[in-house]
Amino acid sequence: MGVLSEGLTHVLILVASLVGIGFALLQWFLVSKVRVSVESGNGYSDRLIGEEEEGVDNLDVSLKCAEIQNAISVGFLGMKIATYANARTTLQARKGVGKAFITAFRSGAVMGFLLSANGLLVLYVSINLFKLYYGDDWEGLYESITGYGLGGSSMALFGRVGGGIYTKAADVGADLVGKVERNIPEDDPRNPAVIADNVGDNVGDIAGMGSDLFGSYAESSCAALFVASISQFGVVHDYTAMSYPLIISAMGIVVCLITTLFATDLFEIKNVSEIEPSLKRQLVISTILMTAGIAMVSFLALPSEFTLYDFGTDKLVKNWHLFFCVSIGLWAGLVIGFTTEYYTSNAYSPVQDVADSCRTGAATNVIFGLALGYKSVIIPIFSIAIAIYVSFSMAAMYGIAMAALGMLSTISTGLAIDAYGPISDNAGGIAEMAGMSHKIRERTDALDAAGNTTAAIGKGFAIGSAALVSLALFGAFVSRAGIKAVDVLTPKVFIGLIVGAMLPYWFSAMTMKSVGSAALKMVEEVRRQFNTIPGLMEGRAKPDYTNCVKISTDASLREMIPPGALVMLTPLIAGTFFGVETLAGVLAGSLVSGVQVAISASNTGGAWDNAKKYIEAGASEHAKSLGPKGSDPHKAAVIGDTIGDPLKDTSGPSLNILIKLMAVESLVFAPFFAAHGGLLFKLL
Repeated sequence: MGVLSEGLTHVLILVASLVGIGFALLQWFLVSKVRVSVESGNGYSDRLIGEEEEGVDNLDVSLKCAEIQNAISVGFLGMKIATYANARTTLQARKGVGKAFITAFRSGAVMGFLLSANGLLVLYVSINLFKLYYGDDWEGLYESITGYGLGGSSMALFGRVGGGIYTKAADVGADLVGKVERNIPEDDPRNPAVIADNVGDNVGDIAGMGSDLFGSYAESSCAALFVASISQFGVVHDYTAMSYPLIISAMGIVVCLITTLFATDLFEIKNVSEIEPSLKRQLVISTILMTAGIAMVSFLALPSEFTLYDFGTDKLVKNWHLFFCVSIGLWAGLVIGFTTEYYTSNAYSPVQDVADSCRTGAATNVIFGLALGYKSVIIPIFSIAIAIYVSFSMAAMYGIAMAALGMLSTISTGLAIDAYGPISDNAGGIAEMAGMSHKIRERTDALDAAGNTTAAIGKGFAIGSAALVSLALFGAFVSRAGIKAVDVLTPKVFIGLIVGAMLPYWFSAMTMKSVGSAALKMVEEVRRQFNTIPGLMEGRAKPDYTNCVKISTDASLREMIPPGALVMLTPLIAGTFFGVETLAGVLAGSLVSGVQVAISASNTGGAWDNAKKYIEAGASEHAKSLGPKGSDPHKAAVIGDTIGDPLKDTSGPSLNILIKLMAVESLVFAPFFAAHGGLLFKLL
């Protein structure tokens, strides 16, 4: 038995959850203190009153910001605070970049802490409610809890795929007609697709990333809990040791809370060059503090020596082994994050080389971007491989599940940084549309540029954690299905392996074509409005934003059905008709193939995006030689960015859901497949 008592374990998990929710609400309150005017009716209005800025009509600009924010507003919780904060961030930029940064980051923290704390609290409550029914049957209890992971991933499928189609249909349509054909700036209010584009940032980047990482958190917790339930912890009913994954998550909330204070209260941003280092500092500080937290939890919650299930045998494990498993997942996530940054930030040579290739046109830009994406896979895959080997050697499949949870233990900070990106992006768009001064736009552009890099880091974390989570779920499925070994030389397994490796390409084809079809309709609508609305280009008439929003909404709802059906039906068909061995092959093939495609697609798209921004910013002599906006190299960069949009924001991130959802669905249905599956082979 560990040092922590069962009663203290209950208190720690509950208190950490409630503190996380309370801290999120505090951040929301602090953001809301940016002044608003009270109106009758619903008790408040989003009509914002900005602070004084020299030489600017404050009331006129504030009213424009409020109008634009109301047009963008959607959503639940994370999306609600994001759309609530975007115009406030714009107005705070008039007081200085530091004030704007704090507003955007606090808004992102609301998303991060609400999601992590609610996820932990609901899982804890579910376990204790199910315990009333299952009693001492802990194996049955924690097997049923795997449905929590299935629910999380199912929701993530709609958030990632549907959100990705929504945002990129609008983005591609706005860019192709607005920038390339009409030569007007990004986020120009004359562009009919600009509101749909800004709404899409919230739907894709906030709802999509939030649901994706929540799904990973739920699945890694469920995989670890299930393996523990058929090990010594479950047999002797050691509640504290069983709750080790939950205590790690609780410690993560506390660590991230302390880390957030470094960004919002302890250090002040005074100029734009400090923004990106401050965000990256969040990752480093949270990782260092969490390492100490993992050590504390491992030695207090776990017995000094115990056994874990290892495919039919019991593996002797010490508590410090689990410390290394969780820690290596945590640090592997940091390595993947910074590798992703190196390949997607325009501060480094890979993206600058892609930008330079635009001199000779769009074709060479595409070639260089694809090459960069393929190369960027190398270090993350080695990091994941090392994490898998070390964690499995020390604690079998339980160790891999805990490595995945370690990578996600700082999810509050990771999501805060990720949500900061679209909030800043929207803030920049609102500044452009409201006609604010060039100085304000420079500040919001600096916030947005840092957000692009951190968003890429967030995608790296999501993909890395998805790989570890899927492997942990795969191990739990193999254990539950009673498979003693997965032999690739067996025809049943090999046909599953090769089909599984094909699935990410099939899935990507569906999502890419969905974006293309939706973007085609968006382009036609934007062209129609420019051609038929008198005075639109001159700024004398307003475009019909609503119709463009409707196109994106309809497309996302309709087009996500086929890829969703592919993910949901594949395990059911493979398990029912071909059996658990073939399904094991399908899961292994989709995992190995999907991770590579996801990393390369996300990084290729991110590199093209930042190559375009590098040329637009003109911050160096090299960048100036490629510009300005509207030059041939810039047009080539815009084409690359447009091609990369569905890669980095739809197909790439959605592959996380493919590999996770198939694995957790297989685990949930494993008893049925083991007893009744393989109908086709039984007939032959």
